[in-house]
Amino acid sequence: MNKYCQYGCGFSNPNEFLNFDASPTLKMQKIPLIGQLLKGFMSTKFPLNIKVGDIVKGLPVPNNSMKGVYCSHVLEHLALEDLRIALKNSYDILEKDGVFRCVLPDLQWCCNEYLKQKNLGNIDAAFLFMDEYTMLGKHHRPKGIMNRIKALYGNSAHLWMWDYESLKLELEKVGFKKIRRAQFNDSIDSHFKFVEEEGRFHNCLAIECQK
Repeated sequence: MNKYCQYGCGFSNPNEFLNFDASPTLKMQKIPLIGQLLKGFMSTKFPLNIKVGDIVKGLPVPNNSMKGVYCSHVLEHLALEDLRIALKNSYDILEKDGVFRCVLPDLQWCCNEYLKQKNLGNIDAAFLFMDEYTMLGKHHRPKGIMNRIKALYGNSAHLWMWDYESLKLELEKVGFKKIRRAQFNDSIDSHFKFVEEEGRFHNCLAIECQK
């Protein structure tokens, strides 16, 4: 059995990891008849080795079975209550001393950049903060039945932002230890090199910890 997994993987699918995603599109793709019908309408489709799995509901792997768990730009898409469940589930599936690594937008960097642009007199500073840095802003409300359904069941919106201190506290509450800021490809477990992408660490917060 593969001892490493990532969730919210998108199209990232290294064979060295169990790859899970909770995308509604992936769920439909996995339904035999519907999946066949969708083929003609999808410009891209999920690779076959990506499995349906929602960290909030619980991944289909046994507790205490993983040496490493990874997620990249996932946690900011979770509401606070769901994030706490996701961290607990991540902790539970790790074996003792197993490693959890996560990458996500850094709220502190976003705030510092906003203040920097503000002090430079950039009148678009607030727009950049809401639209580009944090992606918290909404340009419009969804209109039409299909757009409303996508907004209701999709998971592309940012729901909560984190800095190091606030996320460290949540990790400590779950039971994680040896919590530290991380950088691209600096894990104590070299197996994470198969799943990490350097560009996703740029101006972002990365954390590594152990069970």
